[in-house]
Amino acid sequence: MSTYTPSQDQFTPAHCDIRFNRIGYGAMQLAGPHVWGPPKDRAAAVAVLREAVELGINHIDTSDFYGPHVTNQIIREALHPYRKDLTIVTKIGFERGADQSWLPAASAQQLRDAVQDNLRNLGLDVLDVVNFRAPGIAGPDGSSIGEALAAMVRLKDEGLIRHIGLSNVDAGQIAEAQKITEIVCVQNQYNLAHRDDDALIDTLAAQGIAYVPFFPLGGFTPLQSDALTQVAAAMQATPMQVALAWLLQRAPNILVIPGTSSVAHLRENVTAGSLQLDAATLAALNAI
Repeated sequence: MSTYTPSQDQFTPAHCDIRFNRIGYGAMQLAGPHVWGPPKDRAAAVAVLREAVELGINHIDTSDFYGPHVTNQIIREALHPYRKDLTIVTKIGFERGADQSWLPAASAQQLRDAVQDNLRNLGLDVLDVVNFRAPGIAGPDGSSIGEALAAMVRLKDEGLIRHIGLSNVDAGQIAEAQKITEIVCVQNQYNLAHRDDDALIDTLAAQGIAYVPFFPLGGFTPLQSDALTQVAAAMQATPMQVALAWLLQRAPNILVIPGTSSVAHLRENVTAGSLQLDAATLAALNAI
């Protein structure tokens, strides 16, 4: 594969002055098992973040409920003071219970507290992009998010948030949010095997809104997809690289944020940007 840096491929959402390199980094895996507590090797986590920035990644996705607090504290240790072109995108709307559960936390006070936690642990005065993570553990539940968005707009008016995004939402919730404020990105589950958002991605692309798939491989392995395994072998690439390349070619507004705690895997993920999938390959993958 040819030499590739993330800055070769960029997307700037409408109503936003941030130029995102389309290959970013998802920091959730920097916390301990089940996204709880410290990592086994904190120095390795710091090394991955520093390598990500050196490779040209300018978009890190995180949340203060990862750990909780741990992931943001590691980001601060590794990268503060931050490069001017680095955008840290965080999310609020949930919190962690003492039993490691994930609990909705969307009252105005809970959202304000979450923003303050992110600011403090990241060492920032303002958050560039904050996603509201809507309720629903298995996926969007269709509930109203108007009150939460109104609370976030107040935080934006106070200068604590620059841009607002959404996570775990359906088209109706996005439309509700857009009546309240401009939305710059949507973060939902999407990958080769989980494609419920196909139409939504195209709608958002037409509006200039970034779409950020989380768990981009959906947890499936090469053993679960002979087509992916065969394509990867033919291209002398890994299944993860092919799956990421498919996402990048799916639509120009897709930003990928694969996470890893390994520098070697990080480099592999970035190299996926140099893969070009031809029509026959895309047809084989689209049939998964």
